Amino acid sequence: MSVRDYLEKGRDLAERIPYSLIALASRCAVADVFWRSGRTKVNGLSIREETFYLFREEYKVPLLPPDVAAYLSTISEHVFPVLLFVGLASRLSAVALFGMTMVIQLFVVPGGWPEHILWLSLLTLIMARGPGSISLDHLIWHGRLPAPALTHREA
Repeated sequence: MSVRDYLEKGRDLAERIPYSLIALASRCAVADVFWRSGRTKVNGLSIREETFYLFREEYKVPLLPPDVAAYLSTISEHVFPVLLFVGLASRLSAVALFGMTMVIQLFVVPGGWPEHILWLSLLTLIMARGPGSISLDHLIWHGRLPAPALTHREA
């Protein structure tokens, strides 16, 4: 067996990996990053005072008052990762986290691009190809969940 044959077998094997598993791994990986970041900003159900301090003194997000940016960031880092993890409103969640990543890259941690480009790659995959079949989005859009408004119209 030649080297080319081994390479072709390897490629054939890789092409058998279901997209749904790749999408699930991508959703979980990027959701985990943002969820963990969000958890550092809260104490129970309250936003920590340190979070407001960071947004006032360190992060300097343009166009938004620091306290508003702190609230938006903290809420977004709790809501969108959960939606992404379960695969509900996945593309919307990916777009939101993509936007957050761009703000972080451009205004907060410009030197973090090696890590940020990985997040952006995963989010781009989800935006472009969707969440895969292991998701609530797939169940809703393909009629496998009881969602009367999506499946039929009342007469």
